[in-house]
Amino acid sequence: MNNVISNILRFLIMLIVQIVICQHVCLFGYMTPALYLLALFLLPLELPLSLQYLIGFASGFVVDAFAHTLGVSTFACTLMMFVRPFIVRFLNGANINRFESIDRPEPGVKDFRWILLYTLILTAIYQVVSVLLETMTFKNFGHTFLVMIGNTVFTVFVVLCVEYIFYNKVRNES
Repeated sequence: MNNVISNILRFLIMLIVQIVICQHVCLFGYMTPALYLLALFLLPLELPLSLQYLIGFASGFVVDAFAHTLGVSTFACTLMMFVRPFIVRFLNGANINRFESIDRPEPGVKDFRWILLYTLILTAIYQVVSVLLETMTFKNFGHTFLVMIGNTVFTVFVVLCVEYIFYNKVRNES
């Protein structure tokens, strides 16, 4: 039960930080972090897929409502949550057919390389989909590509920093 409450609290805090702070950050004129993705990345892998899709949809919907982006984040988050189990299976290699009950995508359970690839792949999927849906053109593809790469790198950096700063090693040793 404590895990459920901590996941809900983390989800709410990340959404509030995204809406109040991160939506207004624009580094070099085009890089905006999507910190709320961290709450989706840290969801337990054993959650039912339908619940994961619903959580992804709801978080994207809330961000869209405050950013006035008309479903861009909703679609990108839902797609990211749909692809998430396949990415985890790909990264786990030998454990391709199942998730272990202790298999959590967080520091202390997974090594840095696994977490970096997991975060990078899912963030790239989110950013490519959201930027392409937002621009709806290939006219200035160089700039669009720069925005996708910049947002991905900036988001991965911020997400990993927050994840490792607030990681509690004692909690995961139990």
